[in-house]
Amino acid sequence: MRQNSLPPIIDENTKVLIVGSMPSVQSLEKQQYYGNARNHFWPIIAVLVDEEMPDDYAQRVALLKKNGIGLWDSIQSCERQGSLDTNIRNEVANDFTWLFREYPHIKAVLFNGAKAFDVFKKHVGLDILAGYDYQKMPSTSPIPGKNIKTFEQKIEAWRVIEQYIV
Repeated sequence: MRQNSLPPIIDENTKVLIVGSMPSVQSLEKQQYYGNARNHFWPIIAVLVDEEMPDDYAQRVALLKKNGIGLWDSIQSCERQGSLDTNIRNEVANDFTWLFREYPHIKAVLFNGAKAFDVFKKHVGLDILAGYDYQKMPSTSPIPGKNIKTFEQKIEAWRVIEQYIV
């Protein structure tokens, strides 16, 4: 079954773009990035921006924007059964040429997990990131992967974001 990703969360103040792979089935149903309550994304962001994370999604988005953080996915559409990245097939990449042209204030791109990075590298290419800081980060997914990290280890790794949002 073909699935389409969500539109970017971004504005003229975005300094850091976090790139995921493809929203989970639950996230797509809710039309919310990181809509699975077990995903570590929102709790990690709360720690990094040193604020209480609101329950309301619109307020969460506002908190990201206030801190210069944007979200998008490397995949615009794909075929996938369930929510696992390993089940993604026939992916089509999002248009990052357009995004970087429209939002020139981006300084860094952080990839949320290996699949996000691998798809970007394969379909978009790393040459487009010349002039940007970029890094593959540990996934915030609650699903254990081969490089499993504790919540605390994920926070420490994601602290790289702080230099761009302070």
